[in-house]
Amino acid sequence: MEVTADNKQILLKSYINGSPSESDMELKLGNHIKLEAPTGSNGVLVKNLYLSCDPYMRGRMQNFQASYVPPFSPNSVIEGFGVSKVVDSDDPNFKKGEIVTGLTNWEEYSLILNTNQLRKIQQDDDIPLSYHVGLLGMPGFTAYAGFFEVCAPKKGDYVYVSAASGAVGQLVGQLAKLHGCYVVGSAGTSHKVQLLKNKLGFDEAFNYKEESDLEAALARYFPHGIDIYFDNVGGSMLDAALANMRVQGRVAICGMVSQNSRTDKQSFRNMFSVISKRITIKGFLQSDFMQLYPRFLEDITHYYKQGKIVYIENMNDGLESAPAAFVGLFSGKNVGKQVIRVASE
Repeated sequence: MEVTADNKQILLKSYINGSPSESDMELKLGNHIKLEAPTGSNGVLVKNLYLSCDPYMRGRMQNFQASYVPPFSPNSVIEGFGVSKVVDSDDPNFKKGEIVTGLTNWEEYSLILNTNQLRKIQQDDDIPLSYHVGLLGMPGFTAYAGFFEVCAPKKGDYVYVSAASGAVGQLVGQLAKLHGCYVVGSAGTSHKVQLLKNKLGFDEAFNYKEESDLEAALARYFPHGIDIYFDNVGGSMLDAALANMRVQGRVAICGMVSQNSRTDKQSFRNMFSVISKRITIKGFLQSDFMQLYPRFLEDITHYYKQGKIVYIENMNDGLESAPAAFVGLFSGKNVGKQVIRVASE
């Protein structure tokens, strides 16, 4: 007997310029789907449980073909990382009832044909499933690979993290502390600053919106200079950090959230510091370091279970909450990792 379901979806209406808004996305109803993986497809049909909101997705909302990831198609379902349960499978490597994580669609049910990118999750009562799109997912691995492989930290280094309460930044700061570094983070509200210092264990933190001179603020928190800057922001924050770097300093360019919605080019005043201080600046993608993923899972799981690291989520209920949750990434409303709970198991 054929079983179908009404599959709610979130579509991108058209390409956008500037900051995203909820009206750029549409909740589509009335899309009936067969709850089966077609024979010969080698795919799996999954029920999406958790979906991830990530800043890089903003870049896919414009027709920029030169990016490392292709743009979304207008009037099509948005794609992102998720945690899902296998409903039916035409791939012998996946069985009904298994929990997987990887790229899926912003909808209740998805047919995933590229099953090579899926990873099975061994459920652990001590670790929430949603952490597999955060702490143990792409953001967590970005923090791990970026800090240890790109920043090349040494004990005693002075480390600065921007957007430090976000999905990536919160873990970078904690890994730096475990490595014996002095860590300062910046965020956009007093509440986030208190979380950085009182819950996440940063040595210091400040609200960048309260600083009229970012260079002076960084000089105040780093009187001896910065060895490592983990950059999630770009723009004027990166420029201010360059002025405060120490000789042989390292800058890991992870994201540029301040530039995602800009249409003009922002110039830099302090680039000469790169020469005079012999600073290494390196952009990276977490996919550059996938050979480290098994070690990352082992290390972070161990740290979490020992209580050496914590992770903050901002959970939103229902697929219909996804547009507002995504827009919140760019207005400073979210705290920690932004996740959409689509369904229970």
